[in-house]
Amino acid sequence: MEHARLAARDMMIKPIDATKTLFDITHGGNVTSPVPLPGTPQRIDGLSIGWVQMDRPPPHAGEVHYDGDEILIIVSGRVRVIGDSPPAPVELGAGEARVVPRGEWHRLEVVEPAQLIHITPGPSGDHRPL
Repeated sequence: MEHARLAARDMMIKPIDATKTLFDITHGGNVTSPVPLPGTPQRIDGLSIGWVQMDRPPPHAGEVHYDGDEILIIVSGRVRVIGDSPPAPVELGAGEARVVPRGEWHRLEVVEPAQLIHITPGPSGDHRPL
């Protein structure tokens, strides 16, 4: 029985273009990849993981996450992470990461076109309109 269940699950594994997909992971461990909408992503009760191409400013003037820390991983290019609290803004390049603490308002500036992976907690958070 176990083998049959594993075989059926394997048939459901499909390739996904991670550069065009936002992965939502619920607290129960279920993963969905909703169709991305323009603007700020919808917040879920769990984690959202996305691969973002940044060649212009984000669609908001800053954001905050109240349910946990956010992880930013730079794949290529350079960004500046600016928080409301000290220390001073920090520039990150390829292979570097930053943890933005829970409750810290922050924003990103593009220093040079970049690709980044974010792991963002939810659902509680907010953003400042442009």
